[in-house]
Amino acid sequence: MLNPVFRRTLLTATCGSLLMLALQAAPARADEPTLSILEPKTGQTVTSPFRVRLAAHSMTTRPAGKVVEGTGHHHLLINHGAVGKGEVIPHDETHIHLDDGQTETMVTLPPGKYKLTAQFADGEHRSYGHMMAHGINITVK
Repeated sequence: MLNPVFRRTLLTATCGSLLMLALQAAPARADEPTLSILEPKTGQTVTSPFRVRLAAHSMTTRPAGKVVEGTGHHHLLINHGAVGKGEVIPHDETHIHLDDGQTETMVTLPPGKYKLTAQFADGEHRSYGHMMAHGINITVK
C-alpha cells in the first residue's frame, strides 16, 4: 500500500499531466469567418424602405471583380436560403448584389413576411457557403 502523502502527490501529478496533454491536443481555434445582419434584427417589423446593414467577420469586404483570398462582397437574398459553397449567386430582383463593397443598402418591399439572407461571396460571385451566410425573418408593414 502506498504512503498517503505519496499517493496524493502522484494523483496530483497525474491529473496535472493529463490536463496539460488535453490542452496541447486541443487545436487552437482561429477566428472563423462569419457573417451577420446587424440591422434589422430578426423578428423586427419595419417600414419600407428600410436599411439593411451587414458585417463580415475575419474576412475583408471589397468590391466584386477580382478574386483575392480572404475577401469578398455582400449579397442580400430575399426569401432564399444560403447558396451552396462555390455556386454562383444569381443576379435578379431577389438576389441583391452589393458589388461596390457596400456594407449596407436600402430595401423596398411590399407589406408581408420575409426571410432575408446575407451571403458573402468572392469577386466572381461564388458563394462562400453556409458558414458565410446569416438569415433573419422580418415583417414589412
